Amino acid sequence: MTGVSTGALTAPFAYLGSRYDPQLRAVYTELDVSRVLETRSITAALWDDAMADNSPLFKTISVYLDDAMLAALAKSYDEGRLLLIGTSDIDAQQPVIWNIGAIAKSGHPRALDTIRRILLASAAIPGGFPPTLFDVTVDGVAYQEMHVDGGAFAQAFLYPAAMTRERRERMAKGKAVVSGKAYVIRNGRLDPDWASTERSTMGIGSRAIATMITASGINDVIRMYNTTLRDGVDFNLAYIGADFNQKLPAPFDQGYMRGLYEYGYQHARQGYAWAKKPPSVA
Repeated sequence: MTGVSTGALTAPFAYLGSRYDPQLRAVYTELDVSRVLETRSITAALWDDAMADNSPLFKTISVYLDDAMLAALAKSYDEGRLLLIGTSDIDAQQPVIWNIGAIAKSGHPRALDTIRRILLASAAIPGGFPPTLFDVTVDGVAYQEMHVDGGAFAQAFLYPAAMTRERRERMAKGKAVVSGKAYVIRNGRLDPDWASTERSTMGIGSRAIATMITASGINDVIRMYNTTLRDGVDFNLAYIGADFNQKLPAPFDQGYMRGLYEYGYQHARQGYAWAKKPPSVA
């Protein structure tokens, strides 16, 4: 299982199975702004590293991700399952994929804190939230890496290409491979979201950024689809359809989040019809 940004915050619960459904539901439907961020003054755009402080989010993550959950993550890793979380190292301009289960299993005294900080980093929207700093040592020299939202590189990913190299080599030689299935859950729409754009510098700029983010998400889904075609993996996609028309009045609005959760829940209860390819692929 993989996760990026808000997907990184929910992935550990989904990874651990149905016994963590109540926690997942609470995280998704009961959070409010006070448990995610503290606003800063307008001068933060000039003098600080972000417009908001995300220390409340770290506290929220720490409430759920405790020693018991750490042990459960380690146990699942022992069973051969992977939980991979993506962040962006903006100093090196490189995506980083963290093996959460391996960290949980390591027994390192900072394992729990490190995983909490990885989740915080993966959801740290650049400019909106501060980056997360990780202490590293290279060639005996200590310094800090600056990590932000993994969505700076990709809003979702399946797996590193190296993981399926042997599979591709066997396929190229006509040898049999183990059947595989990929389930991609896109927490967003994949169709154009029409809106009237204010004819102003801020209005046009904001709409352009939103368009780039939307296009990036769509391209990520297409990239993952092409990856499954290359690797002979069965592709299955879920996303927010055009039939969900509730508008988000404010960030982390509980009414909207509960409505969206109920939308997904009811579709699942009825037997969700997983798409076999992205809607933009003919």
